[in-house]
Amino acid sequence: MNYLRTAVLLAGLTAIFMVVGYLIGGGAGAAIALIIAAVTNLVSYWNADKIVLSMHNAQEVDERNAPELVAIVREIARRANIPMPRVYLMDSPQPNAFATGRNPQHAAVCATTGLLNTLSRDEVAGVIGHELGHVRNHDTLTMTITATIAGAISMLAQFGMFFGGRRDNDSGLGVVGSLLMLVLAPVAAMILQMAISRTREYVADNFGGRISGRPDALAAALIKISRMAEAVPNDTAEAHPTTAPLFIINPLSGRGMDNLFSTHPSTENRVAALDRLSREMGLGGFSVSR
Repeated sequence: MNYLRTAVLLAGLTAIFMVVGYLIGGGAGAAIALIIAAVTNLVSYWNADKIVLSMHNAQEVDERNAPELVAIVREIARRANIPMPRVYLMDSPQPNAFATGRNPQHAAVCATTGLLNTLSRDEVAGVIGHELGHVRNHDTLTMTITATIAGAISMLAQFGMFFGGRRDNDSGLGVVGSLLMLVLAPVAAMILQMAISRTREYVADNFGGRISGRPDALAAALIKISRMAEAVPNDTAEAHPTTAPLFIINPLSGRGMDNLFSTHPSTENRVAALDRLSREMGLGGFSVSR
């Protein structure tokens, strides 16, 4: 099912790519855009994880330089019955994390330095459980490829703003087309990203709460991350906003159009779902203030 969803989303993103190409260069532009989209799809399938990790200047770590984080990832991966993913750290004061990779055999999980400095061990374990839930359910394939291609669409739209419409400078269509490319193409790409993010976050939360055994700790982590994400910027996420759906909490500050559409369910709703899970597991409810 995930592979079918990926194919449908890639088709949608490719269509957006072609529309932008048409606005830039007519039929020839659409044909060129189709070729670029095909190459981008192929490269993204095999290398999207490396591209995203590079965007965020993430560095691979092991037991020597991040022993506690690696130990948590190894334990949660063992409980989830998936291969040990590669572990990365990105230097950002904002607590956050994401997973990437085309399948569990080629997965990576990345945490920020802010996450390790802010959260307790149980809270970090809950966050890692959430991210490995995405890995186990093959969500990372869809999310990572879509993020890279949506980024390419945004770049093409910005390119079109400067160079589009020259084929018909005497009409208003050139100006209007350029404005549409600048605004509507990134928005359309973000809408497609929303389709893959919202429901899967609840599923990953449920998995993370169960596999870590502490739904309350994951809920506390979500609240801490959400609160700090509003105050502490994540510079690489701001520079590459199409990667926002990968993170456990939306890392964008909300300045400008990059945060026009929320890519995540509300933290309050996610916490409420984890409270219900805790009761279902026989652990009792909990009260976590925002």
